[in-house]
Amino acid sequence: MTPASEPRWLTDAEQDAWYAWRRMFPLVNAEIARDLAQDSGLSEADYDVLSVLGSTDGHRMRISALAELMQWSRSRLSHQLTRMEQRGVVRREDVATDGRGAEVVLTAAGVAAITDAAPLHVESVRRHLIDILTPQQLQALAEVGEVLRHRLGTARKGRP
Repeated sequence: MTPASEPRWLTDAEQDAWYAWRRMFPLVNAEIARDLAQDSGLSEADYDVLSVLGSTDGHRMRISALAELMQWSRSRLSHQLTRMEQRGVVRREDVATDGRGAEVVLTAAGVAAITDAAPLHVESVRRHLIDILTPQQLQALAEVGEVLRHRLGTARKGRP
């Protein structure tokens, strides 16, 4: 900002929207995360990895592609995968076709974990978000999410 320019303060309506966003996301997310941990013993990070892998052909994905899709650093994903490997829900394998990369693969225990957790998780999402909003509000929320996602430059990849 230059010394001569004035800040673009938020209008009352903009301030209301900003505060609603800041308060809504952590509240809804905390409720859903709490339910996920209680219902299945999974963390949000566990569920994110398991659900992405569960939706891919062969229940596998290159680690670099998974990190990019989840918008995580390779280091963060590596630490998460190590914890999940210790519990036997994923394993890492070398990529047979090029020998340079590695893939993460769901184990049978990982498939069982996401299969058991998904219905309870969806019910929690419904209880804390979907069923509270009208169809018009849900459509507006989806549209806002897409606008922000496109504006911030992230692409939806790996969606089944």
